[in-house]
Amino acid sequence: MKKQYTVPLVLFLLGMAITIIGSLFKIMHWPGANVALVIGMLTEVSAIITLIVVVIKNTK
Repeated sequence: MKKQYTVPLVLFLLGMAITIIGSLFKIMHWPGANVALVIGMLTEVSAIITLIVVVIKNTK
């Protein structure tokens, strides 16, 4: 795997983990579920945007 894809991959995996934990909190009706879901999704979106920037930068 190329080194430039490391940061987006780590961000995406971190976002997935936070989103899964938020889903567990939501299913169990524990407090903090909404915050965890929002943070997880925003982390995944930032990973996707970072990946798009890296891919566009490499095609030039």
